[in-house]
Amino acid sequence: MIKIFIDQGHNPKNPNSGAEGNGLQEADLTYKIGIRLRDLLNSNPDFTSITSRNSPDEILGTSNATSLAARTNAANAWGADYFISLHANASQITTATGSEGYVYSLSSKAYPLAQSILKGLYNITGTVSRGVFARPTLYVLRKTAMPATLIEMGFITNPAEAAAMNNDPASYALGMYNGIVSYFT
Repeated sequence: MIKIFIDQGHNPKNPNSGAEGNGLQEADLTYKIGIRLRDLLNSNPDFTSITSRNSPDEILGTSNATSLAARTNAANAWGADYFISLHANASQITTATGSEGYVYSLSSKAYPLAQSILKGLYNITGTVSRGVFARPTLYVLRKTAMPATLIEMGFITNPAEAAAMNNDPASYALGMYNGIVSYFT
């Protein structure tokens, strides 16, 4: 059984509260999409999954550093095989659109996983992939003991993408789920 840790990026309030746009908070979007993704994975006998936040108002840590450490420490302690951190991107350009993936290294097992997740998102939601990039400075990518990817599912600052993530979290979860399953088959 493949153990996948789903990190719903950010907290509903500081510390580490994340981006805001179009009247929405990043932590709220990542929470509800992450719960649905976890449930899809757990409905498949090949996977078991847990999340970093177990209620919408749960706050991890007392600072940005301890919030990030709580997430990676939980994944490491659980012995996850893969770590997926969910996020919503932000830009001052409200027409910025698309999903992105970040990995520690382009040679990591997480690189093709991130590519597959972005393809799955596109197939279900139509969110265009902006690509997968190495970002070894990101805490959740360098402090996990397993292959890890950070997925920016769409732009919270783009009205259409923000509304889609908020109003149809099940499609975002299904797209990522399909991408995960495709990676392992």
